Amino acid sequence: MAPHSRFPILIGLAWFFAAFPLLAHHSFTMFDMTKQITLVGTVTDFQWTNPHAYIEIDVPDAQGAVKHWSIELGSPSIPQQSGWKFRSLKKGDKTTLVINPLKSGQMGGFLSKATLPDGRVVGNGPGREP
Repeated sequence: MAPHSRFPILIGLAWFFAAFPLLAHHSFTMFDMTKQITLVGTVTDFQWTNPHAYIEIDVPDAQGAVKHWSIELGSPSIPQQSGWKFRSLKKGDKTTLVINPLKSGQMGGFLSKATLPDGRVVGNGPGREP
């Protein structure tokens, strides 16, 4: 192959490797991994989707006002390794979640473990076992 015919291939590879970090998984720096809080509430939605599964949950505060939380899990294949199924939660289920909260103070977080309605305690993938 002549040197000048390799040029388009090299340019293509350069673009691919330059863009590769953009394709990588996002960082979890938005979560405070040094803190854990427990939420007890009612599931409003369970999204078993890629790239992440989500639990939407309404949690009453100390005064009885309901606060809506959005909790992120890994992609479905990750929590599945801890026993999750796409039907593990449904709207109306009562559940307890232990999360790493958002650093921003907004009502969201990253799941550490959950107590499902049937009493099973499941983590959020390998290394995050209950």
